[in-house]
Amino acid sequence: MAQFNEKKQDERLEELRKKEEEQLAEMLSHKYGVDYVDLTKKSIDSDALRLIEEKEARAAELAAFKKIAKKLFVAMRAPERPDTLQALEKVKRLGYEAQRFIVSRASLEHAWDRYHDISYATETEAGVLTLSNETIQQMLEKLKTLEDVRVEIASHAGSKDTHRISRVLEIIMGGALSLGASDVHLEPEEGSVRMRYRLDGVLTEVLMFDAPTYALISSRIKLLSGLKLNIKNAAQDGRFSIVVNEKEIEIRTSILPGAYAETIVMRVLDPTTIALPMEALGFDKYLMEIFRMEIAKPNGMILNTGPTGSGKTTTLYAFLRQVHNPGIKIVTIEDPIEYHLPGIVQTQVSKDYTFAEGLRSTLRQDPDVIMVGEIRDSEVASTAVHASLTGHLVFSTLHTNDAAGTFPRLIDMGVNADILGAAVTTAMAQRLVRRLCQNCRESKIMTAEEKKMVEPLLKNIPHPEDLPKNRDAMWVAKGCEKCGGLGYKGRIAVVEVILMDKEIEETVRKSSSERDLWHAARHQQIRRMAQDGAVKVLQGVTSLEELGRVVDLHDEVMLETIS
Repeated sequence: MAQFNEKKQDERLEELRKKEEEQLAEMLSHKYGVDYVDLTKKSIDSDALRLIEEKEARAAELAAFKKIAKKLFVAMRAPERPDTLQALEKVKRLGYEAQRFIVSRASLEHAWDRYHDISYATETEAGVLTLSNETIQQMLEKLKTLEDVRVEIASHAGSKDTHRISRVLEIIMGGALSLGASDVHLEPEEGSVRMRYRLDGVLTEVLMFDAPTYALISSRIKLLSGLKLNIKNAAQDGRFSIVVNEKEIEIRTSILPGAYAETIVMRVLDPTTIALPMEALGFDKYLMEIFRMEIAKPNGMILNTGPTGSGKTTTLYAFLRQVHNPGIKIVTIEDPIEYHLPGIVQTQVSKDYTFAEGLRSTLRQDPDVIMVGEIRDSEVASTAVHASLTGHLVFSTLHTNDAAGTFPRLIDMGVNADILGAAVTTAMAQRLVRRLCQNCRESKIMTAEEKKMVEPLLKNIPHPEDLPKNRDAMWVAKGCEKCGGLGYKGRIAVVEVILMDKEIEETVRKSSSERDLWHAARHQQIRRMAQDGAVKVLQGVTSLEELGRVVDLHDEVMLETIS
C-alpha cells in the first residue's frame, strides 16, 4: 500500500513555486530589456548594500548587491516603479552608474537579510565602512568648533563602552567633515599621540591621546582600510568610504612606521570641495578671459604647476567641466581619481597601469581632450607633448616653483626645446591662500615694514585699476564664532601665467633662464603670483601675513622682473 509523504510533497511544491518565480523574473527581464540574476546563489557585497537604506530598499523592492568602482549593480522587482526610479536617482547623485537587474522576491529577501550584519557595523571587511553613518551625520550637526571636537572625544575616550573606539573615530571623522579638514594626522610621540586637522592648508592641533587608546584606534583604522594588522615596520596605504548627506566621501589612509608607533594620515576626499566652477577659484577677469580662450583651442598643452596641495587638480577639473560637452571625448589618467565627473572616462594608475602606459593606451581611444594627473618622467613628458602636437588638447600638472620653470623642467626631462613652442600653449603656477573671514576681518594702516614689502609689487603692476584707492590700508584676521576663532574661512588661488607666443618661443630656444623668460613675458601684461596676491591683500580677500606664508615676497629675481 502506497504511503503519502506530506512533508516531501510540500518541499516539492515549494521547490516548484520557487522555480516558477525565477522563471517569471527571467521572462520579465526580457520584457523590460534588463538582465536577470538569481541572488540566492550569490554573496551580497555589504559595501554596495549600505548605499541604499534598508527601509527605502524594502519599500521600493530593490537591493544593491555588488559594487565595482563607480558601477553599482541593483536588483529590483519592477524597473519602472516611481519609488524604484527615485532610489536610482539618489544612487546617481552619489556618483554611481546603476546597472539594473530583474530578480525574484526570494533573491531580494536573501539580499535584505544581509542588512542586519551592517546595521551597527561593529565587525569589518576590507574597504567597507564599519562606522555609523548616522552618528557621523549627528556629529556634523553637533560639532561646530575645535573645542566641540575636543570635548566630545574626551567624553568617549575614557569610557568603558565596548564601542568607544568606533565612537571616537566617528567623532574624529564627523569633526573633520564639519570643519572642512582635508587631512587628519595622528602622530605618536614618546608619552602620547598628537591629533591634528589640516584646516585650509594649515595643520591645527586638536588634542593628545594616550598610547593605549591610540593602539586600539590604529588597529580599527587598519581594519577599516583593509590593511594588515601584524605589519608595523613598513608603510601601508588603504582606503574606506562613508556616505553623508547622500554623497560618498572617500578616506585615503597612509601609515608610516615611526620611532614610537605608526604615524597615520587620513586624507578626506570630499567631492564638494573639489567640484568648483572656474568662477569660484579666484581668477581675476583678465585671467578668466585668457583661460576661456586657451581651453577653447582644439589642441595644445596647458600645464599647471605648484607643490602638492596647491589646488592644481581642482583647477584642471574646473577646466574639464568648462570644455565638457556631448560632442567631445575626454579621458583622464589620475592618481587617485578624486572627483567623479559624469560623461568623462576616468582611469586610475596602479602598479601595473602607469601614467606612461595609460597615456599610450588613451591615445588609441581617439580622445579629443586628455588630462594626465602628473608628468613625472621623460616618457610621460614626451608622449604628452606629442599628443598635443597631433590634435589633442592636453591638461597636466608639473612640479616647479613658478610658471617660467615649466619650460626648463620639460627640457630637463628630454623634450626638444624646438618643439615646445608648438606644443605648450599655457604654463601657469598657483598657490592657495586662506580667505579672511568676511564676518570678523579688521582694517588697519600698514606699517613702514609692510609698505616696504607691498610697494615693489605694485610698481608697474598690470591692470592697476583693480586696486582700491586707499593703498595704505589692508585687512587682518581677528577670529569669531563663524570661522572657529581662526580668522580665516576657505581658500583662494593666487596665480601667474605665461602664454606661448613668438617672444617666449624664441627665448625658450635660446635660453632656459627663468629670469629671461619672465622678461620676455612682460608684454603679456599678466600679473606675477605675488602681484596677484598683493591685489587680494589690498582688496581684503586675504592678509599680507598669509600671502607671505605661501609666496616668497623677498624673491630678488621676482622683484627685478616685475619692476
